[in-house]
Amino acid sequence: MEELIAKRYIKAIKDSSGIESMESMTSIFATLAESFKNEKFINIVENPNILAKDKLDILLDAVKSANSNEVNNFIKLIVENGRINIIPAIAEEMRKDVANTTKTYEGVVYSDSDIDAKVIQDLGDGLSKRFDSKITLEFMKNDFDGIKVDVEDLGIEINFSKTRIDNQIIEHIVKAI
Repeated sequence: MEELIAKRYIKAIKDSSGIESMESMTSIFATLAESFKNEKFINIVENPNILAKDKLDILLDAVKSANSNEVNNFIKLIVENGRINIIPAIAEEMRKDVANTTKTYEGVVYSDSDIDAKVIQDLGDGLSKRFDSKITLEFMKNDFDGIKVDVEDLGIEINFSKTRIDNQIIEHIVKAI
């Protein structure tokens, strides 16, 4: 539900501003969304005994350094409508929208063994050419038996499992005999 409401806000902002403005707002709201990981901040924002004006002052103070009337007005609108709790969803939807508009995506390479940075760069370059966009990949070591590349915003998931490849080789040999 929050995503749908966030998308409506994003559409209105996108219709009234350019991509540069959206990119700066995305970074501002990403920072605000990080605040929602702090339990004390959540307690203040969700406390019904604290006036909406005080919550507005806290949020406006947090974005004061951006010096943007557009951001300030947007935050005022969110507070007036009692939608402070959807700021993380707004930040995520903004990030996705900017990524789709600029065709710049981030992905993750998972593997149980270390992978050279050059290989990761080459994977990113290959995917960038294939999908006509700029894809940067980050390596994350985990217990996946093989290599898995995930670019969530594009809906790409490619994996090469050592176990599956071994099974397919054995199956192919058995069929050949």
